[in-house]
Amino acid sequence: MEVQLNSVLICPSCGFEKEEVMPEDACQYFYACEDCKTVLKPKEGDCCVYCSYGSVPCPPIQLKKSCC
Repeated sequence: MEVQLNSVLICPSCGFEKEEVMPEDACQYFYACEDCKTVLKPKEGDCCVYCSYGSVPCPPIQLKKSCC
């Protein structure tokens, strides 16, 4: 399986979308929206902001491995 590293984050506060490159070896717990400056944190049960607000889950989850 090929791991996708690009994910589009969608801010739940303002709807702003931005494509970001996910880290391969770490989870990103915080992300500041470029538009409204809201600091995103993962939803309960998710390991990172990409799993909660991204178009593609983080690399460890894509590979069905333990995350963070």
